[in-house]
Amino acid sequence: MKPTIQYLALQGAESNHLRAFAEKGSGQFPNHGICPRVLPFDSAPFRRRSGSRRTELLLLLILLFLAGSAPGGSLLLTPRHGDDGSAWKQAECAACHPLRRIHQGKSAAGIRGMVRDKEYASCMGCHGSNGTGRKRPCVICHNPKDLPARPHRDGSFRHDFAGMDLDGECVTCHLDSDMDGRFEMQQDLTLFPDAHQRPAPYFSNADFCLRCHNRDHQIPGFEMDDRHWRDPLVAMEDNYRFIDCHGHRAGGNGTYRGLREGYAYASRVDCTDCHAMHGTENTGLLIDLAAKGASRLDPALGLDAVPVWTGEEGQYAQLCVLCHRMDREGQDSETDTGNGLPGLHQASGDCRDCHAHGQAGQAGL
Repeated sequence: MKPTIQYLALQGAESNHLRAFAEKGSGQFPNHGICPRVLPFDSAPFRRRSGSRRTELLLLLILLFLAGSAPGGSLLLTPRHGDDGSAWKQAECAACHPLRRIHQGKSAAGIRGMVRDKEYASCMGCHGSNGTGRKRPCVICHNPKDLPARPHRDGSFRHDFAGMDLDGECVTCHLDSDMDGRFEMQQDLTLFPDAHQRPAPYFSNADFCLRCHNRDHQIPGFEMDDRHWRDPLVAMEDNYRFIDCHGHRAGGNGTYRGLREGYAYASRVDCTDCHAMHGTENTGLLIDLAAKGASRLDPALGLDAVPVWTGEEGQYAQLCVLCHRMDREGQDSETDTGNGLPGLHQASGDCRDCHAHGQAGQAGL
């Protein structure tokens, strides 16, 4: 019997859609920091052939590492919790961890007060369900009061999923986030299948969005059957890959060719540079604050606090001016767009006649 590693890819899934997907694809997921479980195996295939024990010991160490170690910095508990696994599936954190003794290190100084106030109710939010299958709480800490910028959750519009509570919405897209303080898309974004139904790694943040927003391979349970095939939410994969090319250096040779100093994008712009998933006052989920998007602009520009208001009539000037600064004089090139920044050929009015997703006549959107 050969050694078998079974990935616990969607342990603790908060929706039936994701749980069904997990059952269908169990054992098919690559290990993007997802904790694997090593099942009993016969060691015969690994026995030495030449009398040396080094290879045998090395393989054993690798298997032990896969069995219980988490990626560097990960806070997620594994089946080795308690060193020997004795604490795995233990539901009561207080049984081993007195509240007065946890989070005393310097690295936990920023959350120590929150944990003290919320006590053990917040544990599974950062450390996972510990094998109990309990729901992972998120908004107990990630809310406008406790962690207002991680992420920005203020605003009237969010990327909501019908019929889910807030925690369920969070883990739909962030199923196995390891809470190590660094955003890593292969770890912190739920791994959805690509167009060929393969669990392929993401090429970019936009690639994550396009695995739902497409015409022919939407995620089961999240279909957009009520929308027309030309609706940007459905046609986005084709628009993004073949038509918009927004930010691509080879395009944009017209009036928008001027870019603000500090523009650092090497290729196409990510969806989340213009769209705020977690909260905004603008329709279309367009960011209402520069800090919610435009992630690759030089911080030295000091634009994080610049507001963005797009209204309801396609008034995108305040959004576009974050990155665009005309390099020649034009109609409104020195006119304030309303947020303190000039630089566009039109500082007000509806931009959608010429600049919209899927407009093939405009290079770069």
